[in-house]
Amino acid sequence: MVKTHHPKRGSHGYSPRKRAPQTLARFRSWPDDGPEPVVQGFTGFKVGMTHVMMVDYRPTSTTANQEVREAVTVLETPPMGVAGVRTYRNTPYGLKAEDEVWSTTVDREVNERVHLSEKKTGDVDDLDRDRVDEVRILAHNKPYEVPGLPRKIPDITELRIGGGNIDGRLDLAADILGTDLEITDVADVGQMMDVAAVTKGKGLQGSVKRWGVKLQSHKNSKNRRDASPLGPFQPRFIRPQVPMPGQVGFHQRTELNKRILKISEDPEEINPEGGFLRYGNVDNTFALLHGTLPGPSKRALALRHALRYDAGVEVQEPQITYISTASKQGA
Repeated sequence: MVKTHHPKRGSHGYSPRKRAPQTLARFRSWPDDGPEPVVQGFTGFKVGMTHVMMVDYRPTSTTANQEVREAVTVLETPPMGVAGVRTYRNTPYGLKAEDEVWSTTVDREVNERVHLSEKKTGDVDDLDRDRVDEVRILAHNKPYEVPGLPRKIPDITELRIGGGNIDGRLDLAADILGTDLEITDVADVGQMMDVAAVTKGKGLQGSVKRWGVKLQSHKNSKNRRDASPLGPFQPRFIRPQVPMPGQVGFHQRTELNKRILKISEDPEEINPEGGFLRYGNVDNTFALLHGTLPGPSKRALALRHALRYDAGVEVQEPQITYISTASKQGA
């Protein structure tokens, strides 16, 4: 008898495929950095893509040390405001929030959102250092400083302070509380970063597009794009392994090991003729990251120090010889 071969289509590694709770992605794990305390994360806004001519820094590449053309993603990275500090304590049930303190000087847009009158304000010295195992800052981005963004409400997120000891982390938190955090305070040119974003939403889609199942025979005159059958008679419900229609896109995804190729405060180095498609011109500090990133333009992206990078390729500063500023309008 012929042995049928019907491999499973559609990876369930990202299940359940439902909408993300918010547009700004959140990191659930952080790396262990070096001996000095440092903020391990940042947020930026996706502008679009362009290409550069650069010297290939990858030693095992077939074009190593040669000038190549590479695709890059542009991120606009205005400074982030540090509005508060939150401490955590290790318990048998994981990290539990211990205490927090908020700055008395924050932007008006942030004060309208979190209502500082209901928060504990003061200094980091008011925290009990004996009950601190983890230090994180409560930082917010500034979309109201980016003219191309229609949404001006800031996103408040937690950024971990890693490296050094607890006293050093608290001292760093005390120094930056109530100030602005620049991307150069978090990352250097040539450093590897992980980028998390919420992908472009596609709404309700069928099982063929959502899971990649095969079309039924052309002799099926009723439902050729259905995933049939829907399972056995017992149990009397449809199991989650059955590919069914549902939400596609607007999922949180993380891209690992994206190298920062350039950080500059001069937007004229990157602005093309007519501005970026569906974004406009860059007006703040920007960063170029090697390759593609998830999410549409104007989406807020979260950056983190690389968690799984152990290849050992250290790049002080990539040699970029040309940045394309040609029109992206299709003309």
